[in-house]
Amino acid sequence: MARYSDAVCRLCRREGVKLFLKGDRCFTPKCGIERRAYPPGQHGQGRTRFSEFGVQLREKQKVKRIYGLLERQFSVTMERASRMKGRQGENLLMLLERRLDNVVFRLGFATSRAEARQLVRHGHFLVNGRRQTIPSMLVKAGVRITVAEKSRKVARIANALETLEGRSVPRWLETEKAKFEGIVKALPARDDITIPIQEQLIVELYSR
Repeated sequence: MARYSDAVCRLCRREGVKLFLKGDRCFTPKCGIERRAYPPGQHGQGRTRFSEFGVQLREKQKVKRIYGLLERQFSVTMERASRMKGRQGENLLMLLERRLDNVVFRLGFATSRAEARQLVRHGHFLVNGRRQTIPSMLVKAGVRITVAEKSRKVARIANALETLEGRSVPRWLETEKAKFEGIVKALPARDDITIPIQEQLIVELYSR
């Protein structure tokens, strides 16, 4: 499967906003966008002017990169959002937030979504007592996500939990650090997403 393998800090610089792709590093002065707040490449410091289509495309690319989806995965999620009741843009964000890899990250068991995706694939988490290895699985309200007994000494999970106090857990989730467990108290709402996303631009892009 094709995956971006270059420096991920370039992606933040390309979108002009922190995407928090490198975990704790994004909160330090070493963050790429803190050091060079302009797009990468030899023309990065020149003037950048986008057409209406360009603005819509950049918004889609930003959301894709935040949640770590490929083009096909994103298109399928967008199509599913269009079949749901309510606003398509908000439905899209709710589906992305409910992905198991995102929930693991939000609960504080990983420092980035990419790390959470890898940990899920390696079978480190149980959902309602059953091992799950599919990062795109959509969680439901009332679900319990637990770190597997043999995985509680995994360095990346332990380190992530140690730094949990420095990060906030969304109100629709609850982390029980001592039990290595998280609970999905409710489904996410639009107000729970604090990342600056203009989902209507993505809807307009796919409506062309």
